[in-house]
Amino acid sequence: MAIRVPLDTTVEAARAEHRRGWMTVALAFCRRRSLGAAGAVVVLLMIAVGLTATLIAPYDPLAVDFGGMLARPSADHWLGTDAFGRDVLSRLIYGSRTALMVGFGAAFFGATAGAILGVGSAYFGGRVDLYLQRLMDVFISFPLIILALAMVAILGNSLPNVITAITIPMIPRCALVIRSSALSIRDMPYVDAARTSGFGHARIILRHMLPNVMAPYLIMLTAFLGQAILLEASLSFLGLGVQEPVAAWGLMLRGAAVDFAETAPWMAIFPGLAISLAVFAFNLFGDSLRDALDPRLRVL
Repeated sequence: MAIRVPLDTTVEAARAEHRRGWMTVALAFCRRRSLGAAGAVVVLLMIAVGLTATLIAPYDPLAVDFGGMLARPSADHWLGTDAFGRDVLSRLIYGSRTALMVGFGAAFFGATAGAILGVGSAYFGGRVDLYLQRLMDVFISFPLIILALAMVAILGNSLPNVITAITIPMIPRCALVIRSSALSIRDMPYVDAARTSGFGHARIILRHMLPNVMAPYLIMLTAFLGQAILLEASLSFLGLGVQEPVAAWGLMLRGAAVDFAETAPWMAIFPGLAISLAVFAFNLFGDSLRDALDPRLRVL
């Protein structure tokens, strides 16, 4: 006599098995890539701080107190105040939001657009590939910061424009990496089978080629996160990024650059440490993810 297993029980068992699989992968990653795991912990803490900024920030980051200007770190202001009497710790906490918005926004759009262009270039080949690659070469010939400066000068320095200005220089770099992986996939039997079945170009690219370049895509995405945060801080430091009174780490450095470097060094030290730690954490995690996803770099 056949025993019928309730569908809900089967689904729950499948979900539990799926969760155990992810936990096994995460534990293996932490054990083999301890530095990458440490970077991931810092990234998660940064995300948690940005999401809970309104709850954990001791003061309003925009509140001006002319009676407490340039106050040294104390029990009232753990990291001191700036030239307008604003709490440095609160501005650092809210500045993580700006860094994460720019970092994730620019990295995601840049890597995604680059992946689509790279796969499309490899798939169509011929003149499409030739023209796209020459266009990518033109963009890559400019350093990231120079191209971002040019984009901000054209678009303006609002937050969406800053994200766009950082996104554009990242697209060709990702496109070239993804194209090299997509070239080997283009002639695979399942792609040929999709063509002979009459599938359209868009379906072949989106359903059969893009999923198979996810490993280099994720590597480029994590690598771009740190670069985007550093570029945003550089643009804000130069006065071409987000503008006052928005809390941003680059703006905090700009306000402490020359006039208060000796009299109030905490204004520059803590934002600089925040930028360095964030970029370092993203780079550690990205490098470890690359080593884990690339079969040629795996440690047996």
